[in-house]
Amino acid sequence: MKNIGFLSFGHYRDVQGSFVRTARDALLQTIDLAVAAEDLGVNGAYLRVHHFAPQFAAPFPLLSAMAARTSTLELGTAVIDMRYENPLYMAEEAAAADLISGGRLQLGLSRGSPEPALRGYEAFGYVPADGNTDADEARKHTLVFRAAIAGAGLAPADPVMTGTSGTLSVEPQSPSLSNRIWWGSGTRATAKWTGQQGMNLMSSTLLTEDTGVPFDQLQAEQIALYRSAWAESGHEGTPRVSVSRSVIPLVTDEDRRYFGLRALADTRDQVGTLDGGLARFGKSYIGEPDVIAEQLAGDAAVRDADTVLITVPNQLGVDYNTQLLENIMKHVAPAAGWR
Repeated sequence: MKNIGFLSFGHYRDVQGSFVRTARDALLQTIDLAVAAEDLGVNGAYLRVHHFAPQFAAPFPLLSAMAARTSTLELGTAVIDMRYENPLYMAEEAAAADLISGGRLQLGLSRGSPEPALRGYEAFGYVPADGNTDADEARKHTLVFRAAIAGAGLAPADPVMTGTSGTLSVEPQSPSLSNRIWWGSGTRATAKWTGQQGMNLMSSTLLTEDTGVPFDQLQAEQIALYRSAWAESGHEGTPRVSVSRSVIPLVTDEDRRYFGLRALADTRDQVGTLDGGLARFGKSYIGEPDVIAEQLAGDAAVRDADTVLITVPNQLGVDYNTQLLENIMKHVAPAAGWR
């Protein structure tokens, strides 16, 4: 059994063919898609967070609204760019959303990815200290955030107001949220670090390294290193691993109209340059349901993960994406051995 979730980037743009013209459209349609996904038996709904772009940027109001309309669906992020975050305010927001959901949040964090803004996090007020990188800043914010949601005392109490000289934790607190934090890893080295830190692992359709082996095998190496590091570090519990995939079964004429040509072109990994180094992009799975189910069953990283996040073309609207998820749940997931 695998958990199956959908992952939306929340694109919106007033262009021909888009069903998502405004930010309001993107937000409200994602709530409706979460409700429909839960009815279909999908396990999770996840948001990708970007800044300075017509996409999702502020996840917690949306996650709270999705929580109020659903009852069993895992609700998460994949991922939040921690370079931009005030970790204490984020801890308050995350705990509030988790309490509304009844403990269903699964928060994916990361150092972030290339973006439209040049050092956009500096506009938010977060300038790395001399000798530190933006990745250092993201990990520092993550450390403080994790301490805050675990209830650590982070501010000295005012004895006049509290009658104590101890330290205060942020409020509210949500039990067990600390166990549901994930790190979005793009390399084998960061996967190992994630295991050492005791966070769950998220790995997408992009790895910011390349060794010449197929994407799924490189990602499977990443997962193996992560699990070994977790075990060697002595963490309790069983770590979770998610991978993202683009999966589009061609069932209807509408599917073929939108994605038939892409099915012919997007059949193999791509290697390119990103942030000054080689990166490997995983292929999409587009085609007849039985064919892509067989391909997914042979995907080494998918086999090793417990959660598969399906990236959805959100600009095609709620009805199309509901049908897409239904086709995956009915025709692909059982044949691939996920159900």
